[in-house]
Amino acid sequence: MSKRLVSRLLGMFQSRTQVGVDKAGNRYFTRVEEVDGAMKERRWMEFKGADQDSTTVPVEWICWLNGQRKKAPTPEELAELEARRERVRQNIELIKKKEEDERKAGVRPVKKIGKSESPNLQSFMKQQFPGTLDQQKGPEEVPRPKDATDTEDSTTDTDRSSEPTGTGATFKPGTWQPPT
Repeated sequence: MSKRLVSRLLGMFQSRTQVGVDKAGNRYFTRVEEVDGAMKERRWMEFKGADQDSTTVPVEWICWLNGQRKKAPTPEELAELEARRERVRQNIELIKKKEEDERKAGVRPVKKIGKSESPNLQSFMKQQFPGTLDQQKGPEEVPRPKDATDTEDSTTDTDRSSEPTGTGATFKPGTWQPPT
């Protein structure tokens, strides 16, 4: 084994600092070690007992482990956040109970979430584009710019569509006009 590996293994057991313990009894550690010539802080945790369920790790400790927090969460901070979460749970229960009472009393109508029917596109088109659905128009003429010549394009004005086409060989900036 290399000297570096042996020193690293020995350092793992000698120079670790316990930073904190969570509600489940998991312990959190840190150590400063040399990585590629730079001193880096390494953070890790040890689960209490054989139950190694990572979903029980509090969010604050996960943030600290990932380096999103510089300082480890304090017990006071963890207690405050737990109390806040409990207040939110209680508020949710109160709101649910109030809504249920209103529904039973008939004060609040039941809201259905989701699509009950498809949208009416004809009425939308009439609102947004008045007169377009009432009359059928023939092919529209696209105005040509003053400097456009017949040698540019072999198609006539009535054959043109509103969609851009071509290979780009005849492209001239500023010549395209939107259909009217």
